Amino acid sequence: MTNFELISFATPDALAHTVASQWLDELAAANRGTKPYCVALSGGRIAENFFAAITEQGRERAISFGSVHFFWADERCVPPDDPESNYRMAHERLFAPLKIADANIHRIRGELPPEAAAAQAAAELCRLAPSGADGQPVMDLIFLGMGPDGHVASLFPGEADAAVSDPAVYRAIKNSPKPPPNRVSLGYGAIIAAREVWALVSGAGKEAALRESLKASGRTPFGRVIRLRPHVKIFCGFRLT
Repeated sequence: MTNFELISFATPDALAHTVASQWLDELAAANRGTKPYCVALSGGRIAENFFAAITEQGRERAISFGSVHFFWADERCVPPDDPESNYRMAHERLFAPLKIADANIHRIRGELPPEAAAAQAAAELCRLAPSGADGQPVMDLIFLGMGPDGHVASLFPGEADAAVSDPAVYRAIKNSPKPPPNRVSLGYGAIIAAREVWALVSGAGKEAALRESLKASGRTPFGRVIRLRPHVKIFCGFRLT
């Protein structure tokens, strides 16, 4: 029995619409009152469609986001108004249209040095999310993308074993193989500890990395996440052949 569920779609728009609908179903069913619901967002090309679908459906269904606290799987070390900022896209496509309260948005301070931004982001997440048996904060849901090399968040292939096993909640990433070089990323421990992980995989050139990741011995960062978690839900914007 595999520990992942793979759901394929004909188009990225269909993927974004369905994932938004399923997440809003979960929020509607949670009925958490004032208890924080902690979710981590990711950037990437599919995020724009996904955020637009959440906004459209959230308005139609009058979903309450009052208990939802937004964090990030990773962020580039740029100011919040920079075109490269993951926060900026979420603000423009999701937070501003839905009038999400500022107190519920916990952005990574990309304008700070990465070590300082990572420490601040970890403290903020640990303040709201419950702690698991291993000391990692347990988020309700982490949305991940996947790059053509199988990277997730800003965890790239080729890292030293010491970096991969780093227990830090958020890590400062230096010399990223993908620009900009300085980033802040959730570590593997925090991703493994989350109650749910949903991966949105869309775009050309990712088929080989996804196939490798789904193997029992998959050597990509995404493959590591799949191996170490009890379950990952994968929404795929193409048909694997």
